[in-house]
Amino acid sequence: MEVRAITKHARIAPEKARHVSRLIQGLSVVEALAIVDLSPRKAARLLGKTLRSAVANAENNFDLNRENLTVLSAIVGPGPTLKRFRPKARGSAGRIRKRTSNVTIVLADK
Repeated sequence: MEVRAITKHARIAPEKARHVSRLIQGLSVVEALAIVDLSPRKAARLLGKTLRSAVANAENNFDLNRENLTVLSAIVGPGPTLKRFRPKARGSAGRIRKRTSNVTIVLADK
């Protein structure tokens, strides 16, 4: 049984969020939640919310036990980019790209 949770348009660059997602892939849910709670990164907080949502989906919708779940995959893909401009010297403009991420966490029952 696979259970998933998706967070769209998270306001963090996908490259930064992938550092944390690599840490929790293949672990049990209890270990992954411990890693996410103790990590000081912003991406850990966002991935933790998505992981807790996936666990809640598994417990409420499919009557699965939290201790028997493992993180099958934690995928961070690019979302839409907000394009902004900052004034530069001599009347020109510099482009600022504010990147967003789409986070998908898939849990599997042992």
